[in-house]
Amino acid sequence: MSATQSFWSVPLREGEPAYWVCMSCLSEVFHGKVPMPDCPTCQGVSTYEAFTLEAIHDWGTEDLIAKAGVAQQQASHESAPAASVESAD
Repeated sequence: MSATQSFWSVPLREGEPAYWVCMSCLSEVFHGKVPMPDCPTCQGVSTYEAFTLEAIHDWGTEDLIAKAGVAQQQASHESAPAASVESAD
């Protein structure tokens, strides 16, 4: 049986970190959201801290850095407006 993961969205503000890392297991990272009710890996509750992508690159494991890249790609796809077609005259 598989359950669908639910998320709390975290408002992204200019100049503030957008990545949320689980500080209990240090193996989960999300962009602009945190899972509810708990971490999907360690089931930690309220254990997320905000970081920039640069900070994650400084101290994160290869796996965490890769997950941050995937989270960034997913966030850009979710927030991208529908493609518009421009006519060239």
